[in-house]
Amino acid sequence: MIRLLCLVGLLVVLLASPAAAHDVKAGSDLRIAQTIAGAELTLVIKATTRVPGPLRVEVIGFPSAPTLDLRLRSVTDGRVVTGTVTPGRPAQLRVEETGPHELTVGAGGESAVIPFRVLVDRGSGWEFLIYGGLFVAGLLLVGGLLTGAFNRRGRSAFVVTAVAAAGLAVAALIVILDPWLPARSPDGAEPRPTDSLLGRPYVQRVVTTIPAAPAVGEEFVARVELFDGSTGRPVDDLTIHHEAMAHLVVTSEDGRYFRHVHPLRTAPGRLEVRLRADRPGRYLTYVELERTDSGGQLLTGSFTVTGAAKPAAASDPAIQDAAAGTVTVTPAAPQAGRAATVEVATSGTPRPWLGMAGHLIVRGADGEFLGHVHEMGTPGSRLRFTFSFPAPGRYLAWAQYATDRGITTVPFTVEVPR
Repeated sequence: MIRLLCLVGLLVVLLASPAAAHDVKAGSDLRIAQTIAGAELTLVIKATTRVPGPLRVEVIGFPSAPTLDLRLRSVTDGRVVTGTVTPGRPAQLRVEETGPHELTVGAGGESAVIPFRVLVDRGSGWEFLIYGGLFVAGLLLVGGLLTGAFNRRGRSAFVVTAVAAAGLAVAALIVILDPWLPARSPDGAEPRPTDSLLGRPYVQRVVTTIPAAPAVGEEFVARVELFDGSTGRPVDDLTIHHEAMAHLVVTSEDGRYFRHVHPLRTAPGRLEVRLRADRPGRYLTYVELERTDSGGQLLTGSFTVTGAAKPAAASDPAIQDAAAGTVTVTPAAPQAGRAATVEVATSGTPRPWLGMAGHLIVRGADGEFLGHVHEMGTPGSRLRFTFSFPAPGRYLAWAQYATDRGITTVPFTVEVPR
């Protein structure tokens, strides 16, 4: 029996470390891409380990980011704290409680309100049983040894030792099964809706511009308003999708103008971004987003730009670089519905952007199709994508990656024969 007891105890010790690592959910950083003040940046809200306590906010710029004014408000009690953040100089804001908060980010006359929750992990509910079982088993073991010392027959010691072994066995079993046991919700978590298994209605959108008829070369605001298809109310339950609340792709019909940006949440259900077009005509918009307890969605729209064509200034921060790059498509004449490989030679070593080394956006020439895939994890200065063109025809494509110098966009076209 003593050997069995030692074996069970050893099993608990050996398996306790990975179980503890699984139990301690200190949270993860929240990374949110934003296009603000003509710059593309990623805001990082660091995981919170204790409340009351500090909340650290960092910013990553491509290649640089302006100074951001921060205003953190607790939705529960309205408490407000402020600060500023720049690349390399994080801000540290104090939070007094868990639960819903709003972080207002401002720069260059623009501002975004980012809703999020301060979460602190409470640990696994099974830890009490694990450590309680070990404690009780230890007491029983000591009691069994003392009983055996004063009882010649040892029957009582045997019973007590058996119960101790059973306690250790239960603790060990819980340690082994811990990854499959239900976890406790962290403090501050949103209650799960009762209809989560059914999902939520798809989002409807309205795309407008301010002014209503933007002119070539003039800055304007592209606005996307999101509504629930069943109630007509604003949709304000977007989840972070590839490090952004929403991805907005804007292209001219001929594809010579291309922007992949991350609009600001300026009000519940409202996303906005400042743009500047270099040619007149119709522009197509594609919004990629994901609603809580629902799948990813692609919303389309359009607007019109008036005036005469005007070359974009090279220093205009609203125009992304269209860098020359070597693009190889294999096979050279892809077949519709079959996987093709797109390889891009980069100028510089790519750094992660939106959680990936590279992005490939593909649009049908008529604008009816848009695809977005990510790099396969190829090491070095080459990006490799796999994509299946859905039908014969001409496709406009843009490969994107980030380096220390900024974000590079490589445009190219692909002909898929019939």
